[in-house]
Amino acid sequence: MADILSVARRSRNYEDLDRSLNSDPIAHHDSDGHPPQELEMNSVSVVPDDTFTVTQAVNAFGFGKFQAKLSLFTGLCWMADSMEMTILSILSPALHCEWNITRYQQALATTIVFLGMMISSTFWGYISDRYGRKQALTLCAVLLFYYGLLSSFAPNYTWILILRGLVGFAIGCVPQSVTLYAEFLPSKQRAKCVVLLDCFWALGACFEVLLALLVMPTLGWQWLLALSTAPLLAFACICPWLPESARYHVASGQPDKASATLKQVAADNRKPMLLGRLVVDDSVLGERGRVKDLLIPQLRRTSLLLWFIWTACAFCYYGVVLMTTELFEVSETRCAEVPSTKPIQSSCTADCRQLNTQDYMDLLWTTLAEFPGIFATIFVIERFGRKHTMAVQFVIFSGCVGFLFICTKNRAFLTVTLFLARGIIAGVFQAAYVYTPEVYPTPLRSVGVGTCSAMARFGAMVTPYIAQVLMQSSLLLAMTVYGVSALMAACACFFLPIETKGKEMKESVTPPGQIR
Repeated sequence: MADILSVARRSRNYEDLDRSLNSDPIAHHDSDGHPPQELEMNSVSVVPDDTFTVTQAVNAFGFGKFQAKLSLFTGLCWMADSMEMTILSILSPALHCEWNITRYQQALATTIVFLGMMISSTFWGYISDRYGRKQALTLCAVLLFYYGLLSSFAPNYTWILILRGLVGFAIGCVPQSVTLYAEFLPSKQRAKCVVLLDCFWALGACFEVLLALLVMPTLGWQWLLALSTAPLLAFACICPWLPESARYHVASGQPDKASATLKQVAADNRKPMLLGRLVVDDSVLGERGRVKDLLIPQLRRTSLLLWFIWTACAFCYYGVVLMTTELFEVSETRCAEVPSTKPIQSSCTADCRQLNTQDYMDLLWTTLAEFPGIFATIFVIERFGRKHTMAVQFVIFSGCVGFLFICTKNRAFLTVTLFLARGIIAGVFQAAYVYTPEVYPTPLRSVGVGTCSAMARFGAMVTPYIAQVLMQSSLLLAMTVYGVSALMAACACFFLPIETKGKEMKESVTPPGQIR
């Protein structure tokens, strides 16, 4: 009897043991009356009641070969997105000199990309929740490569606006790669892995700057646009090997496909498959991917605050990216103590300034700032939580911007200040990417990330007119706008009603009164 109770404790499944003993008591004992050792079942994992969820399975399998491969696939997508964004700060000065475009036209060439992203982000979120993350990412990769390559053949300013707008439309799907990635990550490693994914973003940005340093002086911006599509082509080629989210399959009523995916995860990670039947934690919403469900009472406050936080985050992040090349253009008007009342003149080829080697090196140094920002975020996000991490980083960013009030021609001072500002705001962005998929349930996760991304693109649309236009008139006013925006976003972070640190990803909307 002691042996039988020991087996029961190890298997944690009394009902299965009772059934096995009552069915044929003789068959389960040897000639001496002792139960056979096979009943211990040490080679498999058993969950009580013969059922398990995707969350339990993912946590049981841990981080292994499967997640490592998915990290590389997702990272390649992230790297391609980063390169397309970094091009914006390099392309504008080139077009200014070659096509004699004004400051407002330069800003529009940047804004059009973010407009396409804003329009498409919610669309891609809906597609991902309705038809799967893999399907959306595959279509995105093909379109992004196609329009990115066509951009290099643009014959005039109008065509570059159209094609870059289409590039932006395709880029709007890239955040869904983080959704797919996060849904396969164990709870303990999720924050760390999502933040580390930003390493690929930083690598892409650094690679783009180095590519521009080699290509721009000799071949020009057309070749830069064409060569920058190489990671997109690589990602499009590996899309057939991307796994579909097991959480999506369960939420869409396809448990067999979800089980097959989980078996593949177990095999790749060399872990035993859980016994029992795959179920959903709670009742899942009947409809998936509906934007209006983000504003139900349980999620309304979270959604509204997140939309503002993402808007401010992108506004500040891309502001730093764009102002880097602007600040390196030494000008006496930029350092005037009183805002200039002189209207911004249409630029001509006589006052254009091509980026030189020193500009690219300084841009590279500020881009490298994302790496310490990543590791600092990893260090604090699991200790102090997602909300407090984002709030404190916004405050520190505002302080860094304050140093840019000091007008100086000292490039070292500008480089160090921009280095710190970019590292901090990059950390905020990654903390937001950790928090957002965690706070939304599976049926709304993609559309939740998509709408947040759309709001971020709205902030990115506005920032060129501050970093590239307003700054030419008043450095003080431009920096004030960024500083105040960051402080307001910090307040919004503190008012978020849910802290997701240490919590599992939800499969359905939590009933009212249980959201904290």
